[in-house]
Amino acid sequence: MISVSGDAAALGIRIAYATADVRVGERSDEMEAYSKELIRSVKVNEELIRAYRSFYWRMGIDPTKTRPSNEAMLRRVLKKGEFPRINNVVDAINMASFATLIPIGLYDLDKLSPPIEVRLAREGEEFHPIGGGLIRLKGGEPVVSDSKKIMFLYPYRDSDLTKVDEKTTRVLILGAGVSGVEIPAIRRAVNMAIELLERFCGGKRTSDTLIV
Repeated sequence: MISVSGDAAALGIRIAYATADVRVGERSDEMEAYSKELIRSVKVNEELIRAYRSFYWRMGIDPTKTRPSNEAMLRRVLKKGEFPRINNVVDAINMASFATLIPIGLYDLDKLSPPIEVRLAREGEEFHPIGGGLIRLKGGEPVVSDSKKIMFLYPYRDSDLTKVDEKTTRVLILGAGVSGVEIPAIRRAVNMAIELLERFCGGKRTSDTLIV
């Protein structure tokens, strides 16, 4: 379902992905209790944080100004003492990313137009991030795209065009790996995301977790 171009692979990009059916709704009391316990028990893996920071530097992004999404989530949750509330499905993915320190992309399968590829952007391509205005890419940025649009500015911003909303019933979960991050860690992040979807979101796994 997803391929990685040679140029992207040369940057150390490896991904794990899986699909699931879900029911979007509000966070349950059980999920709320789980989130609080997760915050209390979190253990920070500094090696993972350094790996994503190093990747950002190689991409020409200052990670002290634009935090990797895993580190940004960690800092935000620890500062506020709670996870942001969006919906149960997005919240579950955020909790898995927080616990594993692996950035995880989340996409509505019915908004995608396969094939899907991890590649380098072409000059002038457009990206519509969640919560932000149109970005016109310079070219060379790592992205995940389907046949019509960019879904993910790798590995830190998902597209508004493919986000999960109240009508979503099928999702793609993508664990974003970089150099210095072991494949089992990426797989574990995706599997944890699926487990939380099954536990709190009426989810059902619809594919194995694949590595590319």
